[in-house]
Amino acid sequence: MLHQPADKYHAFPAVTLTDRQWPDRTLTAAPRWLSTDLRDGNQSLAEPMDGARKKAFWQLLIQCGFKEIEVAFPSASQTDFNFVRELIEERMIPDDVTIQVLTQARADLIDRTFIALEGAKQACVHLYNATAPVFRRLVFRQSREQIIELAVNATRLIRLRCEEQPQTRWTFEYSPETFCFTEADFALEICEAVAAVWQPCAQRPMIINLPATVEVSTPNVYADQIEYFCRHFSQRPQVCISVHPHNDRGTGIAAAELALLAGADRVEGCLFGNGERTGNVDLVTMALNFYTQGIHPQLDFSQMKQVVDVVEQCNQLPVHPRHPYAGELVFTAFSGSHQDAIKKGFAARQQQQDSRWEVPYLPLDPADIGCSYEAVIRVNSQSGKSGAAWMIEQNHGLALPRALQQDFSQQVQQVADRESREMTQAAIWQLFRRVYGLEAAHLQLGEYRSESDSQGQLRFDASIQQGDKHYSISGRGNGLLSAAADALRQALDVSFTIQDYHEHTLGQRSDSRSVTYLRCIFPGNSSAWGVGIDSDVSRASLQALLNAVAQDQWAGK
Repeated sequence: MLHQPADKYHAFPAVTLTDRQWPDRTLTAAPRWLSTDLRDGNQSLAEPMDGARKKAFWQLLIQCGFKEIEVAFPSASQTDFNFVRELIEERMIPDDVTIQVLTQARADLIDRTFIALEGAKQACVHLYNATAPVFRRLVFRQSREQIIELAVNATRLIRLRCEEQPQTRWTFEYSPETFCFTEADFALEICEAVAAVWQPCAQRPMIINLPATVEVSTPNVYADQIEYFCRHFSQRPQVCISVHPHNDRGTGIAAAELALLAGADRVEGCLFGNGERTGNVDLVTMALNFYTQGIHPQLDFSQMKQVVDVVEQCNQLPVHPRHPYAGELVFTAFSGSHQDAIKKGFAARQQQQDSRWEVPYLPLDPADIGCSYEAVIRVNSQSGKSGAAWMIEQNHGLALPRALQQDFSQQVQQVADRESREMTQAAIWQLFRRVYGLEAAHLQLGEYRSESDSQGQLRFDASIQQGDKHYSISGRGNGLLSAAADALRQALDVSFTIQDYHEHTLGQRSDSRSVTYLRCIFPGNSSAWGVGIDSDVSRASLQALLNAVAQDQWAGK
């Protein structure tokens, strides 16, 4: 890299717009959307889509609710031409959907384009030519006047061809390609000249597309360019202003959103931002940005996994695991503090009186786009007490007390550190069952009975099993657990006190099983938890006590 990059690269000049209005505006409605996956996205693939992949992508776009779809550059290849004909001849185009095709400003290409569109109910012909100084000087070696003449002559021919096929409802789109680094006055001049030929009105709709063909400035500068154009174009009420941002600086979505604030009506882009170089603006992310602000985008991404699967299959490109809204990790928290906040957010929702979404770290409810909560929290060595507790509660219905969450998180962290990998839901549940006695308990409760004596004391008698050995134990106390604790102290010659006790049912039915969590404190201030699950809450409590004592006595053995 250069020590003085200014010797080679020049900063893009700002637009003179001292009274700009877009910063004070708010987006309140979704724009018109155009998917150009089948054209701009397709031309950027190492292996462009064949007919079958294009058809699958087309069906996905229809399912998602797109009403304007740029389907091909029919004069560029026989595959594109054939695809347009297939859509028309097989009547695959819904009545409320407009197909759009692209053409350069050449008479032979325009004529070929209209042959491809014969019989379409409604269609948009998209004309473009590059207008920026670097293209005029280096690529075309033409003056401003020659560039305008090229666009005007092509527009005149397109209007003639449209009038020759009155059975089709035509829309005309013109793009001064490289608008974002074209002089503001020249962009206006050429669009005025083209509009003067087309004469936009309700019977002859027109779209002026102002692309950021290569992103060369910050998004606010692009917004200034859009507002300047909208405020100075003489036929603004008669045309739809569209934008087509690319992502060379990584700010394509921001540029598109600010362009809407600046007066644009329509956004062109691709699902997940596919396109030349760094790609087009990502319509999935942008649409769901509207959704999270309470604005319906008029697109349906309620089955996000299906959308990802089809796009990956058709484009033969992966969707990044961190891709906004769609990546497999975007709703996932590994961090302990994040997990704790998310867990508390979901707990608070159970008490809410309204449906407002307020869960920390989750701007969107995963369920709204067809995702489960299973991957919201995943556990590794960076996770805290809430991660494993969340997984156990979500998958097994156990609401662990806070102190037990802390105890179990230490167990989980030891395993995660030792194995240096993420712990799966199954591994966490297996570890929980092993540590707290739900699997192969060291002390297993057999038959027991209890009865009160004349002094108000409770006598407890039970049989317990340790491996192949059976013991009879007996004790007294103020209640069932205190009597059982007394019996264990005598039988095992161990000293302890019961410190914590919690219980709840698993499920809402009257015959649901109960779960009991119990902690004992031992000499030296060590402690151990036990968990019991049974249809009889008393039996669950007694087994939890046995599991806690066994954990202290036989931990690690």
